[in-house]
Amino acid sequence: MPTPLTILIADDHPIFRKGLRQLIDAEAGYRVVAEADNGEDALRRIEALSPAIAILDGHMPKVSGLEVARAMRDRGLPSIAVFLTMYKDEEMFNAALDAGVRGYVLKDSAITEILGCLAAVAAGKPYVTGELSHYLINRRSQRESAPSITSRLTPSEVRVLRMIALYKTSKEIAEELHIDPRTVDNHRTNIASKLGVRGSHALLKFAVAHKSEIY
Repeated sequence: MPTPLTILIADDHPIFRKGLRQLIDAEAGYRVVAEADNGEDALRRIEALSPAIAILDGHMPKVSGLEVARAMRDRGLPSIAVFLTMYKDEEMFNAALDAGVRGYVLKDSAITEILGCLAAVAAGKPYVTGELSHYLINRRSQRESAPSITSRLTPSEVRVLRMIALYKTSKEIAEELHIDPRTVDNHRTNIASKLGVRGSHALLKFAVAHKSEIY
């Protein structure tokens, strides 16, 4: 018999969490291994247990579900993030997908949709609540019409950005490319300006988040 996929549920409403757990545990192929009532505990347990799928409430105490998903992405954690939210705005939807979320479900329909969502993301497919599917179409249209990241940069800048995505320092990049570290810093400045990236460590975060688009 195949090993059940392990699930973590993070939600600050115990009654909702209990109902979700009962529904999932009753389905063959899944096993809830942990619960959390705030984002801080959720992230700690995701790191410790590496569940196959982490179901995250969008708004939790201490750390939001969105911040947990971003931390999972930035730390390279293998668990798949599924997002639960009461909100239907497109900005939150895009922020969640940018954070690496693979399933996006409205809490109002979670009881009827969560099992379908789990099956989809476990099979490597994204899942979006039907009511919000037009957001996904908008997102794809915008990406197809927008110029690619690499098309906005020179070949040298692309090479530097790829190395930044691998967490290399300016000194390490300079040594590998046989150029002066100040030249690398100039490239960093130009890249950030062209991509509209601002703030401390923002370029590193951008490069890591868009790694698949620059390689």
